[in-house]
Amino acid sequence: MLNLQVENKQIFVGDVRIVGVASSSIFLIGDTEVISLSSMFDTPPEAVIISPFVPLPSEV
Repeated sequence: MLNLQVENKQIFVGDVRIVGVASSSIFLIGDTEVISLSSMFDTPPEAVIISPFVPLPSEV
């Protein structure tokens, strides 16, 4: 189990631009008490297609 201790200080976020999202990722700005992640496959491993990025639509 991973135990992470963070000391929160003041934060200011201007603009955020996300070009792609990995197949398993989290993007968080702000505070949270608990983050619970889980993953489950009921597909045989040879049928799973894994790619590094999922493209997001560009702004128009």
